[in-house]
Amino acid sequence: MITLKQMDYALAVAKHLHFKKAAEECFISPSTLSNAITEMEKELGFQIFERNNKKVIVTNLGIEVLEKAQSIRMQMLDIKHLTEKQSEPLSHLISIGIIPTVSPYLLPIMLPKIKKEFPNLLLKIEEGQSHSLLNKVKNGDLDIAILALPYDLNGLISLKFWEEDFYWISHHQNKLAGKTQIRADQLEHSELLLLEDGHCLKDHILDACKISSNSKHILKASSLVTLIQLVKGNMGSTLVPKMALNQLLASHKDLSKSHLDEPGPHREIALIIRPTYTGIKNAELLQSLCKDVLTEHHF
Repeated sequence: MITLKQMDYALAVAKHLHFKKAAEECFISPSTLSNAITEMEKELGFQIFERNNKKVIVTNLGIEVLEKAQSIRMQMLDIKHLTEKQSEPLSHLISIGIIPTVSPYLLPIMLPKIKKEFPNLLLKIEEGQSHSLLNKVKNGDLDIAILALPYDLNGLISLKFWEEDFYWISHHQNKLAGKTQIRADQLEHSELLLLEDGHCLKDHILDACKISSNSKHILKASSLVTLIQLVKGNMGSTLVPKMALNQLLASHKDLSKSHLDEPGPHREIALIIRPTYTGIKNAELLQSLCKDVLTEHHF
């Protein structure tokens, strides 16, 4: 009889295509995982994986087995969440993924309110880029993701709770510094400092400014904090979302901000869930809570 544990192990191997990494994720030894997969394959009568010392390949029949295993895993998760519907709202473990251009600005104001209003809620939070978080929500590794839209959700559901515009940040010596409003066609695109590829904020900025994704930029960074430091060093200018302004500019009096005068909102923030997620009521409570705290802080 094939067990749920064996299916979880097989899905971990398929995810990493590496037995040792899969074993680490499952908190077992590589030999234990390998033996479990071998027993599963004996039960099936065919190999799920081809493996040698250098690589792991999923067989054609293995692909079909893993698709069914993933479906079973999702159904088991839904059954587990059904029991949570009988408990008080937001009183159990919820896993949330959040993108790095939102987490440093939302979490410091959201978490204290959650702790006060829902003291029994246990949160497991991880930061990651949009594509990674969406895959984890879809596969059941996360209950909820907090992303910026527009973004291709590939069948997942969005619960929007915020919308905002971008602000152009420049050194006070910049000839355009000090303007209340600035249009995209006034910016020197070649001097714009942007986040590296993979961050949806970069795509949202390019879209808001109608800049080609093939445009060349002098520097790219992995965080908004780094971008601000580069602007402070007078190495260019950048664009940041409104919710990040206060925190990013708090101690930088030599920097100037100007609202990007282009049709908005330039991005929307939303909770992302599976269509079958049985914790929809909890997600809606979190949606309302996030909206309230952002409104309270006058973002």
